[in-house]
Amino acid sequence: MDYTHLSEFAVRPGALTLWQADLAAGSTWVTDERPFASVHVRHCRDADAADPRPGRGRWIGTIFEMDAPLDAEHWRETVRLWHARHEGLRTTLAPHTDPAGSAEPGRLVCAAADVTVIDEPVADITGSEQINEYLTGTLESRLSPLDWPHCLLATVEHADTGDFTVLVAADHSVMDAYSQAIVILELRSLYRSVAAGEPVRESPTFGSSADFAHWERTAAASLTTDCEPVRYWRRFLDGSAGMLPRFEPAITSSGAAVSERPQASVSRKLLSLNELEAVEQAVTTRGHRLSVAVFTALAIAYRRTFGYISLRAIMPIATRPDLRYLESMGWFVNVVPIDITLAPDLDADSALETTRSTLRRSRIANDATWTRVLELLDCTDHPRFGISFLDIRVLPDYQLVESLRGHTLRAESYSGDEVFFWIVRAADGLRLSTRFPASFPAVEMDRFLAEFTRAMVEFAHGLHPEAPTAPAIPTASEIQGRETDQVTAGLSGGDAGVRTTAALDPFGVPSAPAEVQAAVPAAPAPPPRTQTPARV
Repeated sequence: MDYTHLSEFAVRPGALTLWQADLAAGSTWVTDERPFASVHVRHCRDADAADPRPGRGRWIGTIFEMDAPLDAEHWRETVRLWHARHEGLRTTLAPHTDPAGSAEPGRLVCAAADVTVIDEPVADITGSEQINEYLTGTLESRLSPLDWPHCLLATVEHADTGDFTVLVAADHSVMDAYSQAIVILELRSLYRSVAAGEPVRESPTFGSSADFAHWERTAAASLTTDCEPVRYWRRFLDGSAGMLPRFEPAITSSGAAVSERPQASVSRKLLSLNELEAVEQAVTTRGHRLSVAVFTALAIAYRRTFGYISLRAIMPIATRPDLRYLESMGWFVNVVPIDITLAPDLDADSALETTRSTLRRSRIANDATWTRVLELLDCTDHPRFGISFLDIRVLPDYQLVESLRGHTLRAESYSGDEVFFWIVRAADGLRLSTRFPASFPAVEMDRFLAEFTRAMVEFAHGLHPEAPTAPAIPTASEIQGRETDQVTAGLSGGDAGVRTTAALDPFGVPSAPAEVQAAVPAAPAPPPRTQTPARV
């Protein structure tokens, strides 16, 4: 499952229709006292209500091909049921009454029964490039954290093959990466049930993101400047003059926070499955997980390529505290700091142990809402250098998603100083996706990725093997010279299938026997969060 821009997904020609939720006639919004999650509030305050393209650089989504013919009324009911199931899709901000925008935003919700779905056929837009261009412009102009609906869907009917393409796009405030992954098989399951006239699956695992937000804000309010997670963050920020860390080689004196040019984006398969399995066997023998090897190799590459002693970045982690939120749509993400400083000799065993210890120490911040921590420390900065790792195999039915051409999507970024890496243990090997400023030389990123690959290979074949062959074409430098960017990264998920302990633990879900999971209480107080994708 690739992580890509919409422009890099070859939508087959067909009849384009937009679909969006609307309030049924006579229905109204109802005030809800539950707060928004901290990251949701920050996201909304960063939005400009006067921006004619509020979705530019901010929307995310998913695209796939449904393995069935399009029946418009069946699809309309599918979209309605999806919104009815997830309260987060039926919530929005109350109109602002505070001129300064500093007051807590109010929440409005509508009842599940009050949602209807309207369709907008788009005539004369049938070609692949036309569809991509039209949808890109539409998503940039219509998706906003400030205006409902915060989600827009599209279908492209392919009469020649009797199936259709589905696009689900949303403002980030109502969807995270895990939501992007699981929505494909959720919509497929709903559509098949509607078409067959069967009841849709009900489950207590479709918990409300509004309930989660109440839980998260309560926990955030308990943080103080003297608690250990905040002290941990303070020490981290002290290492970069009170600011969040940067990918230092990409910082220039003339670099602006916003660029007129879209960022360069690269996706690459770095290790074949055989090569990756050799690495996994070697690090497992040493007593480490693959995630430790990945972060160690990044630190080694940062040292070898650019000469920096420490690799300092932030790491997004999933924060679904219990089974109630396992299949929810929403933004369930926290951020933790990582600071990996390896010994000068880069000995493999000591480097791996250092990284493991560092990642374990970072767990102290897992449950501390990062936006609240920064407020307590008077830091107004935003993340500029982030690293994420995911083992795709924790998500059920990812093979089926591959057969549906499932891709997760993100808008093109125009940041002039952000660098992010998404590293995936995919079914066919190790894949990496990155975005970085257009001003940063692509050949330098090629060097870094080659050193990262070399470091990974060394874990299986010794400390100083010959460097691997050059990365597969296209290289970052070749991509940077093109008109459009290419981003691909593996990520998969599903609505159906057996969810094993391995599939639950990395997302902060406590392990439980199947009979216990089937009887999750409707609304108990969430237990403390367990292990999240810090994965050490």
